[in-house]
Amino acid sequence: MPRVAVAPRVAPRVEALRAPAPPDRADDVARPWARAPEPEPERGAGFLAPLCWAAGAAFRAVDCLPDCFPAPACLPAPDLAAPDCLPDAVRPCPPEPRAGRADVDRADDDAPDRDVDADRPPRAAPPRPRSFDVATMAPCSVWSCPAPRYVLVRTAPSSRADVRRTLSCQAQWSTVEALVEPVTAWYGHAARDLPWRRPDCTPWGVLVSEVMLQQTPVVRVEPVWREWTARWPRPADLAAAPTSDVLRAWGRLGYPRRALRLADCARALVERHDGQVPADEEHLRALPGVGEYTAAAVRAFAFGRRSVVVDTNVRRVQARAVTGVALPAPSYTAAERALAVSLTPSGDADAARWAAASMELGALVCTARVPRCGVCPVRDRCAWRAAGFPPDEHAARRRTQAWHGTDRQVRGRVMAALRSADGPVPRALLADAGPEAQLDRCLAGLIEDGLAETDEAGRYLLPA
Repeated sequence: MPRVAVAPRVAPRVEALRAPAPPDRADDVARPWARAPEPEPERGAGFLAPLCWAAGAAFRAVDCLPDCFPAPACLPAPDLAAPDCLPDAVRPCPPEPRAGRADVDRADDDAPDRDVDADRPPRAAPPRPRSFDVATMAPCSVWSCPAPRYVLVRTAPSSRADVRRTLSCQAQWSTVEALVEPVTAWYGHAARDLPWRRPDCTPWGVLVSEVMLQQTPVVRVEPVWREWTARWPRPADLAAAPTSDVLRAWGRLGYPRRALRLADCARALVERHDGQVPADEEHLRALPGVGEYTAAAVRAFAFGRRSVVVDTNVRRVQARAVTGVALPAPSYTAAERALAVSLTPSGDADAARWAAASMELGALVCTARVPRCGVCPVRDRCAWRAAGFPPDEHAARRRTQAWHGTDRQVRGRVMAALRSADGPVPRALLADAGPEAQLDRCLAGLIEDGLAETDEAGRYLLPA
């Protein structure tokens, strides 16, 4: 039996290993239905014996077991219904259907599209599909599995649920245009008239809007954005503003540290870029408070350049329309980013329009709690809809953010009192903000974050 080298387990991954056929059996491998009955292979043992036994038991039923996988009789049979019980489980891919040579030679790319009619349940998978998904053993139409083949899946037990069916679920999207064109066409008549989307909006205005829109809905951002940009229309204007004025102008948008980071960003623009917002994504990401998403959004929406813009709304659209799940995983994954890159058009104008359209679709139609599937421009090709709207498989892992009685609520009450005060506020006037121990903890946190300070008398006020 040829030796199969197994790499050390350093991280969850998926590997596909093909078992080579003996030289005199090459034609039989291509035509398993034309083979003569095999003699009983010599039984043996080795470090792969349990895995070989599992593969042999599964394939002997279809008469396509290669001689290189003997089945030892001295070992008990593993549970074939749950191959994940083995650390490194050998999962058999089913052979090609025995319909004839023409069916074997036909490439998987020529297979007809899967029926996605929402008026009836999705079709049941055929008993012997042409190919299997290696993570879930579900039928797919992307990976070809000519018999006999074996797939070695190496995953840590805690990470098996994270292995997604990205390739198999993307098969229904034959081209990028099948998703991009309907969504961008819908955006042309359904887009909201927001001030930071207008042609006269400056790159600085776009940058301010993107920072304010982080974890804050549009209806709360728009009036504050108008006041902010009217007061500080250029980065140099904000860079010279006192911190107390910046925090007061931020109002009740929440997460006031964003205001401090935006002021730091304005000072960095004045020092490094002569008060102008750069179009280069690397330069944008080097600014204080600007991460991957904000840099990509400014490049796309302020300069009309190609970038991969992925926020919560875009992740939800991708997860449902392409991957076929209710909601994306709690954390942004490399697979999601790769999918977003593949969906982004190559041209600057098309890519920027797709970024805005996909975000708008997630915000207005493909919402998290009550999606409006009836008006979705890609409802006929939505993988989640075709699958019968399966529930959120990550629901148990999601954290719900409470508000009442939390430190966030107490901090918000303290900040509201400091913003409305004309001078320093004594500790006694803040007693209604929360319990004494919690209030002390929140006051110390606000001072540490640079959102408050104390005077010589121990009173609290906004930073100068």
